[in-house]
Amino acid sequence: WRPMTSSEPTPIGTDAAPRRPVLLVIGDSLSYYGPKGGLPADHPRIWPNLVAAELGWDVELVARIGWTTRDAWWAMTQDPRVWAAIPHAGAVVLAVGGMDTLPSPLPTALREGLRYIRPPALRRAARNAYGWLQPRLSPLGRPVALPPRVSVEYLETIRDALAYMRPDLPVIGTLPSVHRSEQYRSVHAGRLPAARAITRWAAEKSVPLVDLAEAVRENVFYDDANPDGIHWGWEGHRRVAAAVGDAVRIVHRDAEVPVEGLR
Repeated sequence: WRPMTSSEPTPIGTDAAPRRPVLLVIGDSLSYYGPKGGLPADHPRIWPNLVAAELGWDVELVARIGWTTRDAWWAMTQDPRVWAAIPHAGAVVLAVGGMDTLPSPLPTALREGLRYIRPPALRRAARNAYGWLQPRLSPLGRPVALPPRVSVEYLETIRDALAYMRPDLPVIGTLPSVHRSEQYRSVHAGRLPAARAITRWAAEKSVPLVDLAEAVRENVFYDDANPDGIHWGWEGHRRVAAAVGDAVRIVHRDAEVPVEGLR
């Protein structure tokens, strides 16, 4: 696989200022949800923008609620924003994998297909039924949305594709966050096996990791996190930004030192 590229020649002899590096973040809703819900991609307090501001970079956030590592791969192959960002990226953060670890006793395809049910009355009834069953079946703890082996396969496919196009491009992975969501009855048995599998993959491929759970655990369980029990408060975003910024500076020698007041 390779992204479509423009056949237009690049102008030469121009006096345009050098373009700032782009922080390409492929993520799920943890990348753009705050304590009260979803936010625009340019909101200054979500962690991708905090990192970009700290580094003096631009940011391209490609994310959607419920995305797994499989969706991240589909974004790589189908989203032209990703294709446009890769040539200018200073680093790529794969901020996915948490959704993979959540209990999914009902088939993922069923959940994703609810929106296509017609007529609307039947769709509402199906959604209500799903919403009733999900928390009652979650204590089973399995199956999860994606098994660790499959999650790692998608992560490696993404990393390998990026290495083919940009061998010099640093890729940063993440370990799954934690949650206390009643929708899943606070069950998260899938996190530890996934974290172990991702850690082994990262060690084999020399991919630096940011442990989201370590960064946000206090915020999720004891602080001003989103009442849904999954998404973080502003302190969680700040701590994740600090951890990701540190990882970027380790792998990208031209990244700027922290700006006073952002850490």
